[in-house]
Amino acid sequence: MYYLSLKSCIDTQKPDNVFFYYKNEPYGPYWELIKDRLILEEVEPVDFMHSASQKDLSSKIFSYAHLSDFIRLEKILERGGVYADIDTLFVNKYPDELFDKEFVLGREPAIRSSSTGKMEDSLCNAVIISKKEAPFGKRWLKLMTESYDGSWSYHSTILPQKLSEKYPEEIHVVPQNYFYKITYSSQDLKELFEGNDQAVPAGIYSIHLWNHLWFSRWNKSRTSFHGGKLNYQYVSTSESIFSQIAKPFLPDRNEVNAATVTDPFPLRLVRLLRRWRYRMNIFSMLLMKKLEKTFQQ
Repeated sequence: MYYLSLKSCIDTQKPDNVFFYYKNEPYGPYWELIKDRLILEEVEPVDFMHSASQKDLSSKIFSYAHLSDFIRLEKILERGGVYADIDTLFVNKYPDELFDKEFVLGREPAIRSSSTGKMEDSLCNAVIISKKEAPFGKRWLKLMTESYDGSWSYHSTILPQKLSEKYPEEIHVVPQNYFYKITYSSQDLKELFEGNDQAVPAGIYSIHLWNHLWFSRWNKSRTSFHGGKLNYQYVSTSESIFSQIAKPFLPDRNEVNAATVTDPFPLRLVRLLRRWRYRMNIFSMLLMKKLEKTFQQ
């Protein structure tokens, strides 16, 4: 999936450079095929996050996403350009006029605030277009550091919405269909991965795949599709919306085979342990949620 995200970015947007920020470098044949087209930059955790409170188990498990919330703003303010989450699939070239704006975010569906329990308007940070040192981004980063409470969305999506209402001249907000036409709802995710012969929605420029909601085979709350099913055969033969968009970016199968290498056993063992630790965390989170529902009943 991530190869397809990166390749679709390179082919549709034709950027001068693609910076890839990481803590643990990816591996595998698809990584070998794409990494030479990227500028790799290792990042370190944000210090204050180690001591910040986490609202719930899911926030702790996905703390890497919170780390990314801060790093993406720091990097895009430093360099300018476009930031996109790694689970972004690009469909069409972004309109040139967006690059004339100081700061751009996309509308997403309203979400429930963990602080108030109420539904609140939200601007998703999975795609950001910004000039260097854009005032809105600097303001957001400062307040995000002050307001981070370990919850999933307040600092990352609700806060920019509130700032956009107070400083509308500093930000350009694009309609939901630009970046988030396909939402994280069960219906949308099923149509994205499991539907057949459905037309790709018109007027979209990229799709956020919301991979943390379906990638684990144990998480079937929204769709039975999972990362284990997302393979070469699925993309090349399925007529799902995802495959229709992704198919042109698939490498030749012979290229994939040629890029397959066997790493030393100690390195493979470390990777295996890392994957299983993540899977057990996901399993624990799902189990806790199920127990909470049982006790509430």
